Amino acid sequence: MEQKERLNYLVKAFISDSEEYSHLQPSGDEKQNKVLLRSLMNIRMPKPMDPEVLGIQDDYLRQRNRENGIVGASDIRTVSASGSDVPFADTLAIWQGDITRLELDAIVNAANSQMLGCFIPMHTCIDNCIHTYAGIQLRAACNQEMRKLRALHGNDYEQPVAVPMLTDGYNLPAGKVIHIVGPIVKDRLTKELEEDLAACYANTLDLCHANGLKTVAFCCLSTGVFRFPKKRAAEIAVSSVIQWLTDHPDTMEKIVFNVFGDEDKYCYEKILL
Repeated sequence: MEQKERLNYLVKAFISDSEEYSHLQPSGDEKQNKVLLRSLMNIRMPKPMDPEVLGIQDDYLRQRNRENGIVGASDIRTVSASGSDVPFADTLAIWQGDITRLELDAIVNAANSQMLGCFIPMHTCIDNCIHTYAGIQLRAACNQEMRKLRALHGNDYEQPVAVPMLTDGYNLPAGKVIHIVGPIVKDRLTKELEEDLAACYANTLDLCHANGLKTVAFCCLSTGVFRFPKKRAAEIAVSSVIQWLTDHPDTMEKIVFNVFGDEDKYCYEKILL
């Protein structure tokens, strides 16, 4: 089955799967069908799906990822290659682009406390992108983990700040996804919020260490709608990671600071280069 055929099949299948939007009709335009499919995936609650549909979804997403360009760990230069003399310069890297392209042991997702991904159709947040291109199995896996936690802690349980959750990456090039809730800056930046952000990085690396994950990419945690100042967030990210590496030498092979916007890139380059 060609990619366009997969797309058409999946649009029809996801429309049929949806009670609220079963009246929709696929478009004759491929671009519009891509938007429709992603939107239906974004709003879909975690529930079983026909295995045949899942198989075609997997083929479609893996081909999409290949077309978008997969970036392996060896393709990402550490800051030592640019002459940086910061501690662990041969382990740390800055990479600008779409985190869903990275073929590492793990990528880090900026999650919300519900841990089910972003339900806003076509939203550009990293949570939405990761869930979209991993496939609907990722939301189902997060839901399964949250059900276990609610059985222990009560039905009102939400994931606390700086407590990471590990899942498979499914159709992403990355083997695993580490979901973590960063601190939200509501009125002003406080020492407690800074400590919470530092804990996000340290706890994520603890999880990597416990699971034998040697390469990981961090997104810019808390700097989007959570309103953490970008410059200060970068300073905390780098200092926390360097401190962790100091305490755990020869543990990680490559830690990537994944930036998307130019402002974030500038912040990390000012610190590391």
